[in-house]
Amino acid sequence: MNVLSCSINTLKGFYDISGVEVGQHFYWKIGSFQVHGQVLITSWVVIAILLVSATIAVRNPQTIPTGGQNFFEYVLEFIRDVSKTQIGEEYGPWVPFIGTLFLFIFVSNWSGALLPWKIIQLPHGELAAPTNDINTTVALALLTSVAYFYAGLSKKGLAYFGKYIQPTPILLPINILEDFTKPLSLSFRLFGNILADELVVVVLVSLVPLVVPIPVMFLGLFTSGIQALIFATLAAAYIGESMEGHH
Repeated sequence: MNVLSCSINTLKGFYDISGVEVGQHFYWKIGSFQVHGQVLITSWVVIAILLVSATIAVRNPQTIPTGGQNFFEYVLEFIRDVSKTQIGEEYGPWVPFIGTLFLFIFVSNWSGALLPWKIIQLPHGELAAPTNDINTTVALALLTSVAYFYAGLSKKGLAYFGKYIQPTPILLPINILEDFTKPLSLSFRLFGNILADELVVVVLVSLVPLVVPIPVMFLGLFTSGIQALIFATLAAAYIGESMEGHH
C-alpha cells in the first residue's frame, strides 16, 4: 500500500509539474483544454526546420555523398553508434526514435540561442525554445518511459515484470519507484539546464549588453548540444536495459 500511495503521489506530482510557470504565457483554448500556444508555435517551427533540412539534403541522393547529404549521413551514423552502444545488437528498430529525440531536442535548444524569438510580439508572454517549457520536457520523458516499457514487454512478454523482484523481492518498492524517477530526472535535467542558460544570457545582456554575454552564449550552445546527447543516450540506455533485464 505504501508503494501504491507513493506511485499515486508521484503521478499527481507530474500533473502538478504541468502547471509550473516561469513568467507569462500565451494560451490557446481548445475545447475545454488550455494549452501553451507559444510552445506549439516554436515546436512547429523546429519541426519545419528539420523537415525542410532533411528534404533538401536527400532530394537528390548521390552514391558519393556531398554537402548536406554528407552531413545528414554523418548525423545518422552518429545516432546509430549511440543506439548500438546503449541498446546492443537489436538497436535497429530504435534508431528512428532515438534520432528523433536527439534532433528535436538539439534543434530546440539551439533555437533558443540562435533564433530571434523576442522580436515576435504576442498578446501575453514571449516565444522561447520549446525545451524551455516543462510541459515539453515532461512529454519527451513520458514518451521515453512508454518506449522502454514497450521494448521490454514486446521482447519478454509478462516475464518482463520479473525484473521488479531482481535480485531480491526486498527491492520491489525501489524498483517500482525507479520507473517514476527516470522520467522525472530526464524532464527536470533538460528543463533546468535550458531555462538556466536563457536566464543567465538575459540577465547578462541587461547588465552588460556588449562583449560579456557572447562567451556565455557560445557556452550555452555547447551545453545545449550536450543536453540533447545526454537525453538521447539515457533514453537508449533505458530501452537497452529493459530488453536485457539488467540494472
